[in-house]
Amino acid sequence: MAEPDMAEINRNVIETVRAGGEPPGMNRDRLLLLTTTGARTGRERTTPMMVVPDGERWLVLASNAGNPRTPDWYANLVAHPDVVVEVGDERLDATATPLEGEERGRAWTHVLEVAPFFAKHQEQAGRQIPVVALTRRTG
Repeated sequence: MAEPDMAEINRNVIETVRAGGEPPGMNRDRLLLLTTTGARTGRERTTPMMVVPDGERWLVLASNAGNPRTPDWYANLVAHPDVVVEVGDERLDATATPLEGEERGRAWTHVLEVAPFFAKHQEQAGRQIPVVALTRRTG
């Protein structure tokens, strides 16, 4: 059986979300489109991902669905923390901050309350999954 074409799946999810629809098998309210700038290429890349609201910010996880390798978008936002977020019908500039220490611990606990399957992703990955806070940029 052939592996699913993740690039094609992501393109379809992005198009559906931007058109105001709900991608099959997904909850639009739990999705966010994150546009980062390529760490090496400098090109913009948009990635759909699950989001966990956390007060005035959004949390996303570099789980890569439990893959041992951290996803490319994570390296991009570490190199270029100014990102674009599309959540609901809103598109906004944001700053991406990988969380560390106690703050990451609190955020991880919050994420697991909302989406306990991320614990399995971390176990499968064999690495600590980065938690990233996305905060609206003002001014």
